[in-house]
Amino acid sequence: MRKYKNQEKIQLQELYCNCCGKKIHLEEGNLREGVYCGQVQWGYFSKKDGEVHSFDLCEDCYDKWIAGFQIPVEKKMENELL
Repeated sequence: MRKYKNQEKIQLQELYCNCCGKKIHLEEGNLREGVYCGQVQWGYFSKKDGEVHSFDLCEDCYDKWIAGFQIPVEKKMENELL
């Protein structure tokens, strides 16, 4: 769950994990820990047609979530980190 300082949603004020409710560490509106930001726009053949869902997960909740996958996530290493 995201809270912004103003209506323009420019500077992030608070961020919480949608799963466990943990407050994610921010400094001056910038993330200071790993977060999974998910968003899906449901399409015509879905029961949720026209809905857009978005959520944020802390790293611990992300790890628990993907641990339950029948097919593991694809992983690759980045050579250059920005």
